[in-house]
Amino acid sequence: MSATPRPHVLSRRGALLATTAALAGVLGPAGRTDAAPRAVGKSPTPSRAPASSAALTPAQRAGQCVIHSYPGLTPPARLMDAIREGRTAGVIFFGENIENLTQIEGVVQRMNAAHASSPVKTPLLLMTDQEGGLVRRLPGEPVLSAKEVGASADPSAQAEFTGGGAGMNLAGVGMNVNLAPVLDVYRKAGDFTDQYKRSYGKDPAAVGRCGAAFVTAQQAAGVAATAKHYPGLGPAAANQNTDLGPVTLTTSAATLRSVDEVPYGQAIAAGTKLVMLSWAVYPSLDADRPAGLSPTVVGQLRDRLGFQGVTVTDALEAGALKSYGGTAQRAVLAAGAGMDLILCSARDAAQGDQAVTALSDALTAGTLDGAAFDAGAARVAALRGWLA
Repeated sequence: MSATPRPHVLSRRGALLATTAALAGVLGPAGRTDAAPRAVGKSPTPSRAPASSAALTPAQRAGQCVIHSYPGLTPPARLMDAIREGRTAGVIFFGENIENLTQIEGVVQRMNAAHASSPVKTPLLLMTDQEGGLVRRLPGEPVLSAKEVGASADPSAQAEFTGGGAGMNLAGVGMNVNLAPVLDVYRKAGDFTDQYKRSYGKDPAAVGRCGAAFVTAQQAAGVAATAKHYPGLGPAAANQNTDLGPVTLTTSAATLRSVDEVPYGQAIAAGTKLVMLSWAVYPSLDADRPAGLSPTVVGQLRDRLGFQGVTVTDALEAGALKSYGGTAQRAVLAAGAGMDLILCSARDAAQGDQAVTALSDALTAGTLDGAAFDAGAARVAALRGWLA
């Protein structure tokens, strides 16, 4: 770890880093801890009840389903105002926001202090992508990539170790949601998922075991896990990147169910709090819309796999959505499809504000189903209550 604890005071981060060292000693890189994890299937009673939608302004109601982002090291005033006024559910952090652990811990503390003035008293969702290997926003664990974990002598134990490490690393700076693990089952060496070593492997059951172990260990550290990218980007070729442009995956429904969905069933059984949907189009499921804009695909996740937690979009600014208008149109389409959290990750706080305004206007006009939206907001509130 790259930050030294303050003299004479063991901060929350320092305590957690010490715990990480202890975990490494107990678990080791190939061993399994016998410590009883925090139960991930049950939510503790929140210390403060979430505000009902009736008690919120239209913008506050809409903001309960939007995640903001910002550029650089210092959150802008408009983002801090959104936090203070209860017009956002939380913030996603990227590498450009993080100079070191001490700096980002201070940013999180300032955000929490601003949130104390909000009418919404459950914690902010403070998240990042700490998958391991090449995809890490914070220094430190998990150092191993998913591919390295899957190729190890005991993949499940390694996945448990990396999940616990990720959880304690994030919790140490006050973050509480990790957009990990990736559950894509890759097909060929060097394809989209494999080229960045983000997949545990080609065997769906093995990927599922690793994902479930990561989820369980991370959530035992008090950090919510996100299984992604449902129903799976494993079939994507090296040049099929939804961040850059539209992607269509012609995988049959039978293969999606027998291969790509398998790890999600295991992660859901392990209690994953969130599932992120892909922006790829799957013609065998819905030929007309990307998964994250498809009520059909979201319904499959809910009804066939039984997921009752929070659905979250991938980046709303993704090139895959260039045919679906701007921020406002995309946010309303995603919410209408059943997405509970809208991820505005363009490193521009104005993007999040635009999504909030669009959702608020659609709810007021009745073009967005208010009852369904509030049900999604209630799932987000339950997640935030679990984190309290």
